[in-house]
Amino acid sequence: MIYFDNASTTRMSDEAFEYMCSFIKENYANPSSLHSFGFEAEKELDKARKAVAAVIGSDAEEIYFTSGGTEANNTAVLGAASAYGRLGRRVITSSIEHPSVADSFKELEKRGFEVITLGVDEKGYIDTDELLNAVNEDTILVSIMCVNNEFGTVQDIEKIYSAVKGKNRNCIFHTDCVQAFCKHDISCRNADIITMSAHKINASKGVGAMYIKKGVRVNNLHFGGGQEKGFRPGTENTYAIASMGRAAELALENMADNFKHVGEVRKTLLSITDELDNVYVNGDAENGSPYILNLSFENVKGEVLLHALESEGIYAATGAACSSRTKEKKKIVDRLNDGRGKSAVRFSFSAENTVEEAERTVECLKRLVPQLRRFVPR
Repeated sequence: MIYFDNASTTRMSDEAFEYMCSFIKENYANPSSLHSFGFEAEKELDKARKAVAAVIGSDAEEIYFTSGGTEANNTAVLGAASAYGRLGRRVITSSIEHPSVADSFKELEKRGFEVITLGVDEKGYIDTDELLNAVNEDTILVSIMCVNNEFGTVQDIEKIYSAVKGKNRNCIFHTDCVQAFCKHDISCRNADIITMSAHKINASKGVGAMYIKKGVRVNNLHFGGGQEKGFRPGTENTYAIASMGRAAELALENMADNFKHVGEVRKTLLSITDELDNVYVNGDAENGSPYILNLSFENVKGEVLLHALESEGIYAATGAACSSRTKEKKKIVDRLNDGRGKSAVRFSFSAENTVEEAERTVECLKRLVPQLRRFVPR
């Protein structure tokens, strides 16, 4: 089996799985309990918090665990807007955000906020000048993702953050780093809020994290106990959090090597554009994230090609898993190049993938795509 759908979820690493299992067996107490057994579980949470913080260079006290990237993004957008809504009503985002961000902005619009949605160019980049023209003294929140989950465009977050703060230093800047965390070099110096997910980095599903800079206010969306300093009540998913901490440690140790290796895998698969006619890269072929490659094969439906590859034991995607079952028909790829969405296939990689797997996929595509094109009416 060749698994090229790592932007949807990754296989849990043996190290993270074994660490989680040992935690289940030995540290299953509630970390909020006052006895020593609970204290031992709490120490493991603190360890994981420090591991996540180390990846982005923040203090551990600025990290809050959530149920995943979606909850983190919902909380970042709705919580920040709620906290600063009395200071202004303008909020800004881009047209290619993950649904957990995009739908949160739709909710803000229902609540009376003025939502500005920035377009992107043919490679998926926002126009910084357009952003700055939209930022005014009434702007309280800007949310721009770091690495796009469908076609891998990497925004210059450092430049965007500096530009926003230069125009309005009181504006809160959030970046969705679910696809960047533990893969790209990201820093807490370039954001007020950063959101992350565990199951994208070879850890367990069901846990995510938020970085909230000291002094930044984000109103909580949940109420109950005092967990996560009262910000995110509910007994912590300690097993999953432990796996996230261990996976973050491993990723930080190997980030540069993994980045280089995955780049070779992507480069190998990208060679299909030289082997077949009318194959197009959606996004930035040269400077996009090495972890994602989105290709459109003219005159072949993406879903049909996806199943043809599956018959060869190769697993990819036509887009984000979270929106694959929705009724929205216009794919986000079409916002870059109108019409390509129907023929798009997303290949996404992890450090576990190999160049040999990419070579085999290229050979399969060279055989399958011409076969499928024969069925297209002339």
